[in-house]
Amino acid sequence: PDSPGIFRAEARFAAALPPEVPAPGFLGCVDDRGWVALLFEDVDGTMPAQPWQPAELDRVLAAIADLAAVLTPAPVEAPTAAGVHGPSFRGFRLLAGLAAGGAPQAAGNGAGGPAAGLDRWTREHLGALADLAAGQQQAAAGGTLAHGDIRSDNILLARDRVVFVDWPWACLAAPWFDLVMMLPSITMQGGPPPEQILAAHPPAAGADRGAVTAVLAALTGFMLYHSRQPAPPGLPTVRAFQASATFPCAA
Repeated sequence: PDSPGIFRAEARFAAALPPEVPAPGFLGCVDDRGWVALLFEDVDGTMPAQPWQPAELDRVLAAIADLAAVLTPAPVEAPTAAGVHGPSFRGFRLLAGLAAGGAPQAAGNGAGGPAAGLDRWTREHLGALADLAAGQQQAAAGGTLAHGDIRSDNILLARDRVVFVDWPWACLAAPWFDLVMMLPSITMQGGPPPEQILAAHPPAAGADRGAVTAVLAALTGFMLYHSRQPAPPGLPTVRAFQASATFPCAA
């Protein structure tokens, strides 16, 4: 049920992106009686191989650095990262409430709800993790237009360029935001450890370590909480993907 609104947001951003942004050319939108269709140029490319191949990952990481440079300062109006992701990044707070016997409306999968099955360390530190994740609203602030949802399935490798598709979650953020948001999926899909990537990524060179940690905590809480919810209509595999991105926190 949320898809039409998501498509409308993508149409607004896709129409406003400057031509130098490595995104598919936007050709038009049909919005008629609740049905929304977007038309883009045909990109002659393929998604990155899985598990990640070093040469392809290096190419994508270089393209993410270029993307941050092209989109700083932001060339179009967009909401802040806190405005886009803030309501969804309360996962640790919700889990803490469930563990304490609160938030009964947030029942999840299996016995004991979404707080069940967490490892002992996570259970004992839910309050601290919730406080840490709450700091992401200030930590992610910046003047870069971030894609907001870069993963391997939102990337096409063309012969002479890397193309980033699916822009409905574009937002104003720090220049390292897109990479940090992508790190869990890179490791999950066979790439190197997150710290190794972050240390070598130019936009992250001057990043405040506390700010990066706050954003990672918020993202982890989002994945951990939502992976324990029933699958949304039409998306039967998304919960397994979210669970895979947070495997260290599962019992």
